[in-house]
Parts: sequence; structure tokens; C-alpha cells
Amino acid sequence: MSDVEIRPPRPEDYAAAGEVTVQAYEVDGHLADDVGYDAELREVARRVELAEVLVAVDEAGDVLGTVTVVQPGSPYAEISRPGELEFRMLAVAPSARGRGIGEALTRAVLDRARALGVRKVVLSSLAGMRSAHRLYERLGFARLPERDWRPYPHISLIAYQIDV
Repeated sequence: MSDVEIRPPRPEDYAAAGEVTVQAYEVDGHLADDVGYDAELREVARRVELAEVLVAVDEAGDVLGTVTVVQPGSPYAEISRPGELEFRMLAVAPSARGRGIGEALTRAVLDRARALGVRKVVLSSLAGMRSAHRLYERLGFARLPERDWRPYPHISLIAYQIDV
């Protein structure tokens, strides 16, 4: 992974980071057509204002992946509580999969939590995101079923947590 850098996005990365996120969700069939989530996924500039965004870029500066890091009580928080850090919208470009980018971004979130002195990291994931669930479980995340929820009647999100 020496050819990949994890860093905050620059304004010139915003559009690419948004497109990578939408593509990642679309290719796996995780975008519900009727809720407009693709527009939210593209709004990297807004996420940068209200949360912390990280991107994985290659040596040419191309965005290969991204993740949004969220504080409890902030506009993008879904399930985090005081003393926890949450992440959302983890995405890897379909063309960059299998290179460890999702793991590197997740580990960067864990490092960020440690730097902030936070005890736990939590996340919500679509029930069908099986490859993401395998990654989280391999890294030591455990299911947190009491925080599973539905943002819409036809969309189920399952929760995970890890102690850091």
C-alpha cells in the first residue's frame, strides 16, 4: 500500500470522491432508487464542512476510496453516542478493489479515534453489504444488534462496534 496515501480531500478531489462513492454503491446494488441517497453520496464538500472526510489516493492523485468520520451529535451521526466515533460511506472504486484500500481507510478511522481519545468506533451498514461485513469482522468489529435500525421501511441497517 506504499503507493496509496490516506489524507483529507482537497477541493479538487471532491467530485471524484463523490463519484467513487456512488459507483461503489451502484456496482454492488446498494442504492435504493427512491430515496435519493446518490445525491448525498456525491456531496463531499458538504461532508467536509460537517464531518471529517478521508480519501485514499494513488501516486497520480486519483481518488481510489473514501470514508466519512462522524462525531456523535453532529449532522451526519446516525448511531454514535458520547465517547464513540462513527464512520459512514466507506467506499472503494470498483477498479481499485482487492488492494486493501477499504481496510486502510477503516484502520485510518481507528487511528483517528485513538488520536481523539475515543473508546469505541461504531458504524451502520446495509444488511446486504457482505464483503464490508467480512472486513469489519476480520478487523475485530462485533455486531451491535441493539442499534440496528431502518432509515426507511424497506432499508435495514445493521450496526457494528469495536473497542479502540
